[in-house]
Amino acid sequence: MKYLKDIMLGGLSLVEGMAVTFRRLFQPLVTVQYPRKTNKISDAYRGHIELTPSGDPKLPHKCIACGTCERVCPSGVIRVQGSKDHAKGLKVGTHFVIDFSKCSLCGLCVESCPTGALQYSKEYALIGQTHWDCVYDLMERLHRAEATKKEAAKATAKTAAKLAA
Repeated sequence: MKYLKDIMLGGLSLVEGMAVTFRRLFQPLVTVQYPRKTNKISDAYRGHIELTPSGDPKLPHKCIACGTCERVCPSGVIRVQGSKDHAKGLKVGTHFVIDFSKCSLCGLCVESCPTGALQYSKEYALIGQTHWDCVYDLMERLHRAEATKKEAAKATAKTAAKLAA
């Protein structure tokens, strides 16, 4: 009797599974063919942290190397260094190194920053094959991003000038 009951339950399970499959057959696709297409990221998405650009050409970032983020980090993955031009001058961050392979993305560093120098990124495709691929100097990354933007602006202006001529 138990044998027949097991066969009936197995058959019922199969029918239920096929019903789900049949219903999904006529609904729109959910799968995105990444990397050719990407989904729109929600505004609430909290990616890895990055430095906030200041908008001032003399100071590309807002970090004053106070070390608050380094002290508050529960994973201990942040290292900040800074320098002063002279004794009474402002301290400016020179290196902001973070190891994302151990970062828990808790956001305490972003919340505790007194100058608002840190923000969440919208980037979600950080990859690496070794541990060292996950160690970033955020100041260097910010400088590279700014340089790329300037080069793109120059190329756009050059193309516009060629089209105008």
